[in-house]
Amino acid sequence: MGGAHSGTQHIIVSNTQKQNIITKLPIPYFQERQTGQVIITLKVTNRIEEILAERGFISPAELRSLELTDVLVDTGTTLLCLLSSLINQLGLVPGRQVTVETSSGVKKCQIFRDVELCIEGRRSTFSCLEPTEVSYALLGIIPIQVLGLELDFKNQKLRLLPMNSEQSYIRA
Repeated sequence: MGGAHSGTQHIIVSNTQKQNIITKLPIPYFQERQTGQVIITLKVTNRIEEILAERGFISPAELRSLELTDVLVDTGTTLLCLLSSLINQLGLVPGRQVTVETSSGVKKCQIFRDVELCIEGRRSTFSCLEPTEVSYALLGIIPIQVLGLELDFKNQKLRLLPMNSEQSYIRA
């Protein structure tokens, strides 16, 4: 990510009073927006709380969910990467600690479990990584593939792969 400068990342937080709070975090800004830089909006939800709300153990107003704008899609990243402040706001459960290869060497990072990810109406549950070296959210290749998304480098966006009665991006 050489040549990147900080910009602003907007996060819309739904809280128990059903108000929206906007927080600003840095995102990468490349002076020359070239092939490979795709910025998207996505929604993340605490999946454990979502199940509890579905079963009536907590009210839907208690469910923690964030809409993140300006998330960088990075095909060199494996997982969804969320900042510790976002992980704390979502109340995600720690998983295991892993060794991660970064641009500045091998580092130990924490994996957090059960985050529901929604992009363009497609949803699935993933683990996320708490990065130690970047100050913005990253969407890695595994969620992209599982959700049936394809990078459109020319138009700098994600495209939905076919999922209908005649075609499916899922292979058996």
